[in-house]
Amino acid sequence: MKLDPKIPSGPLAEKWTKHRNDIHLLSPNNKRKHKVIVVGTGLAGASAAASLSELGYSVEVFSILDSPRRAHSIAAQGGINAAKNYQNDGDSVWRLFYDTIKGGDYRSREANVYRLAEVSNYIIDQAVAQGVPFGREYGGLLDNRSFGGAQVSRTFYSRGQTGQQLLLGAYQAMMKEVHSGRVKMYNRHEMLDLVLVDGKARGIITRDLVKGTVHRFEADAVILCTGGYGNVFYLSTNAKNSNATAAWRCHKRGAAFANPCFVQIHPTCIPVSGDYQSKLTLMSESLRNDGRVWVPRNKDEKRHPNDIPEEDRYYYLEEKYPSFGNLVPRDVASRSAKMVCDEGLGVGDTGLAVYLDFRDAIKRDSKEVIEAKYGNLFDMYQNITDDNPYEMPMRIFPAVHYTMGGLWVDYNLMSNIPGLFVAGEANFSDHGANRLGASALMQGLSDGYFIVPYTVGNYIADVDLPKVSTEHEAFAEAEDSSKKIMDKLLAVKGNKTVIEFHRELGKIMWDKVGISRSKEGLESAIKEIRALRDEFWENVNVPGDANYYNKYLEFAYRVADYFELAELMAIDALDRGESCGCHLRDEYQTEEGEALRNDKEYAFVSAYEFLGVNGKLETKLHKEQLEFEFVELKQRSYK
Repeated sequence: MKLDPKIPSGPLAEKWTKHRNDIHLLSPNNKRKHKVIVVGTGLAGASAAASLSELGYSVEVFSILDSPRRAHSIAAQGGINAAKNYQNDGDSVWRLFYDTIKGGDYRSREANVYRLAEVSNYIIDQAVAQGVPFGREYGGLLDNRSFGGAQVSRTFYSRGQTGQQLLLGAYQAMMKEVHSGRVKMYNRHEMLDLVLVDGKARGIITRDLVKGTVHRFEADAVILCTGGYGNVFYLSTNAKNSNATAAWRCHKRGAAFANPCFVQIHPTCIPVSGDYQSKLTLMSESLRNDGRVWVPRNKDEKRHPNDIPEEDRYYYLEEKYPSFGNLVPRDVASRSAKMVCDEGLGVGDTGLAVYLDFRDAIKRDSKEVIEAKYGNLFDMYQNITDDNPYEMPMRIFPAVHYTMGGLWVDYNLMSNIPGLFVAGEANFSDHGANRLGASALMQGLSDGYFIVPYTVGNYIADVDLPKVSTEHEAFAEAEDSSKKIMDKLLAVKGNKTVIEFHRELGKIMWDKVGISRSKEGLESAIKEIRALRDEFWENVNVPGDANYYNKYLEFAYRVADYFELAELMAIDALDRGESCGCHLRDEYQTEEGEALRNDKEYAFVSAYEFLGVNGKLETKLHKEQLEFEFVELKQRSYK
């Protein structure tokens, strides 16, 4: 396996412009002759489908949901970054680039990250033209708020529903193309496998989740926009339908999986309330603009939080990181919350929570101002907890939120399989070891609107793509392989439900591959995952059959993929003998508990090749060395 990142030569600020000038183009008449498959209809998928269709390609789009409007992109609440410098506070494309590289703890490619920062400005113009209702100042100009890991205000927002509003913009652009006939939409279809012909991605196998039927679709290129794999932990902020099956099946067909252990823990989630909870709810990072994070200084504190005086409150982020305070990056805030709870200072019934307090902001700005900024978020919190955050502090605790790892892609966002492009959270490319807040929406839309439309055309113009029929033996083999997995799951007839197995896997992952990790814990996790996987294939109970609507089967083959992915995540975490970003190894930290990188030995992308599963996951590690020409590698400091 050869990993060629295909990074253009020349000055950093000119690489993308030079690359666009050099790539091959297709004439409008020739674009009509080519079909592109887009899997996923979140921000990356919807924007890619709309853009490619507008250019003239025939596009087929697949969603596991009944409507693209329900894609998990709607859950991104706080905002989207762009280097417009509307606040006139010193922001620039370079500063956004540097904050993103630093926030990712120097584990991402310079060229990709600079392009992301450069393209970010176009996204805002595109969204405004689509009618996205961004927040505005009194004079009518677009407003900005601050987010973690930056000392400027560059985050554009639509109250606490930015992801939803941006998705509606991309959705309407895509649906216009659907109604024109240039995009064909397949709702409630799940991708089960990738089809390779002559080593190139030429189609997919899907299952109609309503009818249970399996289908074949051919194309000249496939774009995977299926999101992340956070639900491997069972409890996460992801929607329950979010899963890793499409990406994992591509991996098993030869696509390298990069940095699988890099998982973001978000500091601002509503704490776990019971053993049978199915998911967690995120409270936007934007709340840390006005909310102050604290715990009681006294371990035995019994007073109501409103009765605890200022001198008995430990504002640990403000004390430890005076330059950034409550707006440190997510990995730093999450690790700090865990540390104070480990010290016995946590609050709530479980002791696994900290306070996020708006008392001072309400006193300073008024309840009406805070309500205008965060009203829907406050309402959501009260509906879930039955506590009024205007009158008492929120309780929050870290939870799995985003996965920086994903399928390996080059500068063109193409995997090592020719013709398989990967966009948004499904790829590994832009966030390194930790994603800065408000950058997920930025990456998804930049990939879909402004990168993939160029690079897919370059690929199609540059390779020989003879006509392929779905009757080709490669389609038959892939379909048969998918059906065999479903038949095997249905044939077990065991005694434990899929949810029971998933919950047990999630506990192993959270306890030993979560906020902090250790050599001993990771070695134990690998053994436990293998044993639980063996039990799964011997004792899982999947009722019903494959030929109709069957949620049990749907979840079962996703969890089957999670078992293999979970082992790879633990293997990768064990191999990386350093701490960086979200990935804290207990053995590698400073005296103050900060992540301690090892740039001499680990400044690379871990890219894994799938070799098989025979009792254990068989895999081969490939390394893409990261070259830093324009930034200086140094330990992060937010003090």
